[in-house]
Amino acid sequence: MSLFKTVAPNVVQSIRAFRVDELQAEAARLDQHFLYAYCAEATTKQQVLATIAEAFMLPRHFGKNFDALADCLTDLSYKAGPQAGFVVVLEQLPNTPKFDKEARETLLDVFRDAADFWTEKKIPFRVFYSFQ
Repeated sequence: MSLFKTVAPNVVQSIRAFRVDELQAEAARLDQHFLYAYCAEATTKQQVLATIAEAFMLPRHFGKNFDALADCLTDLSYKAGPQAGFVVVLEQLPNTPKFDKEARETLLDVFRDAADFWTEKKIPFRVFYSFQ
């Protein structure tokens, strides 16, 4: 039985009852990319983006801004060839003066836009997040 039986194929949602190791195992079972970023040490937008860039092994020229992240999540991955799907975990996104609610929502909007992009390609793109 699939862990994702109640999860839409293209969604950005709170991690809630899911555990990271279970999500990783399900991604492996489905032969999908598992992308994990632990952001608890970050306190600024630049640090959050740098953490994601390093964890996801984004290109060295990654601009560490939301537009560059959007390009990496869509264009670069799409140009890399056929994709089976993605399971993304953004754990412990900060709640600090330099990464506030607005910054978190903008970041999640980038992932929502990527989910929409992959929906059009009929490729699963599930994002799970948690806040500090």
